[in-house]
Amino acid sequence: MAKEPYQEAKGDQTGSSPESGSLESNVFGNAEPFYGGVSPARGSIPHRIWDSFKRDPKLHATPHGVVGADGKAYDVEAAAHATAESPLARKLKGRHLQMIAIGGSIGTGLFVASGKALSNGGPASLLIAYSLIGIMLYCTIQALGEMAVLFPVAGSFSAYSTRFLDPAWGFAMGWNYAMQWLVALPLEIVAAALTVKYWGSSVSPAAWVAIFLVLIVGINLFGVKGYGEAEFVFSIIKVIAVIGFIILGIILNIGGGPNGEYLGGRYWNQPGAFNNGFKGLCSVFVTAAFAFAGTELVGLAAAETANPRKSLPTAVKQVFWRITLFYIVSLTLVGLLVPYNDPRLLGSSSSDAKASPFVIAIQNAGITGLDSVMNVVIMIAVLSVGNSAVYGSSRTLAALSEQGQAPKMFSYIDRQGRPIVSILFASLLGFLAFIAASDREDDAFLWLQALSGLSSIFTWGSICLAHIRFRCAWKLQGHTLKELAFKSQAGVLGSWIGLIFNVIVLIAEFWTGFSPIPDQDGTRITSVALLVQYWFQACLAIPVVLAFYLPYKIYYHTPFLRSKDMDLRTGVRELNLAELLAEEEVERAAWPRWKKAYKVLC
Repeated sequence: MAKEPYQEAKGDQTGSSPESGSLESNVFGNAEPFYGGVSPARGSIPHRIWDSFKRDPKLHATPHGVVGADGKAYDVEAAAHATAESPLARKLKGRHLQMIAIGGSIGTGLFVASGKALSNGGPASLLIAYSLIGIMLYCTIQALGEMAVLFPVAGSFSAYSTRFLDPAWGFAMGWNYAMQWLVALPLEIVAAALTVKYWGSSVSPAAWVAIFLVLIVGINLFGVKGYGEAEFVFSIIKVIAVIGFIILGIILNIGGGPNGEYLGGRYWNQPGAFNNGFKGLCSVFVTAAFAFAGTELVGLAAAETANPRKSLPTAVKQVFWRITLFYIVSLTLVGLLVPYNDPRLLGSSSSDAKASPFVIAIQNAGITGLDSVMNVVIMIAVLSVGNSAVYGSSRTLAALSEQGQAPKMFSYIDRQGRPIVSILFASLLGFLAFIAASDREDDAFLWLQALSGLSSIFTWGSICLAHIRFRCAWKLQGHTLKELAFKSQAGVLGSWIGLIFNVIVLIAEFWTGFSPIPDQDGTRITSVALLVQYWFQACLAIPVVLAFYLPYKIYYHTPFLRSKDMDLRTGVRELNLAELLAEEEVERAAWPRWKKAYKVLC
């Protein structure tokens, strides 16, 4: 039956992006009728699924002018347009972003690696380091939130480095971040396979690797909606587990466990609050940074959020509660329940669930069965981070390709809004996880971890510096803070604090890499070969970043962008932002006091 003429005219005005609902091409790629035409019969389900993977012919990811198009110069304005007009599907809702912010990256960094940090530095170092890194990350995510609400562009922070700092640094940060997540996928799948060993399973680790890899890839093939729903469920499980442990930890500490023993601050007195002095504290800084990695995914998801101006500020504010409640409170209890000289804290690797202080605390209390429940949570957390790894790496590769900083094939985005080539590339690297079945799994795990270890520090530092430069350009070009849809609660000062803290962590890692802390029995590494190996395992990200940055800078002669030359227009989602902000200001004025206070915090 033919459609009404006005419906067809309306359809012609819409684009063919996945979210637009174009009448010319639906999400499965089936052609809709032209004016006066007849609606064709829908194809079979396999045919429609196959068509959904086809590229939309109206989407051109890489415009002329960027590197790779003319081979000479880098056109920052063209790159800004490319990432701003990315055809990624905008299907993430507020609840998805909030759960990604609250529990998205809670994984082995909190549940397992905190045991190594406790052993190296003691409970006081654990609390101090995680608190300071938490402050730094709060400032960083606030800065990212301000830019991401105004410019919800594909690639997010690497695009901001290209736009506000230097295209060469944006190239280095983009590939640094992509590599971090590309390596994280096999790393986390190996970790998930190793957690199964907790139950003494006789099944080959390779079988578990295959199962987990199929699960993670399958989730991401459902697109951003699949990622969002999976993270929503995973995060709820992790949040419930951490809250449950906090309640249990308080009960155990005051003597409410099966053995009725009151602990209080016993382990802060004997064996003590600190271990290995200041160097022990510095070593915990690095572990804490690793534990918080992935928090910035909130900004990366902005390009695929239906209404970032509404949902992103709420998600960004909730990062504070995640840091305070899930990290600081839970690790305070860990330090009260587990002594730092417990030999079980020295697991074979940072993914060894037997070395989790959360599991050890439950075992010490004599509660049977609950340690297995906690191990299941750890496995879910590991799979959650693996899921985020495919999402983070594929979106970053797509953004780099759109800016002309990666092969064009990675910018292929199908009719469902999925960067399908980037997803498949990330998934192929997941096959590295089959090293879990080899005799060298621990060595391979350490080197994979070394590739991603310091990557987050460079990412966070770049976010803070980009925000500082953005604010300079914003003021110089005649704008006021009232024009911003969301202002960083920490302001420019917070970005300076975040940048300085990131530099301090890099210095601390550099030092502890050259002069590692002794083993628990007092043994020190003295062999030059072992010291060099230890340093590269600790600081491998530094030469990797320089290897990306310097050749690109030298070959293309990219400029350090000046405030007056920065593009502050391209990528703003709402063009009538001033009117929308004025309406919201009137709406906020009518709120009761309790709601105003709540919105400041959440």
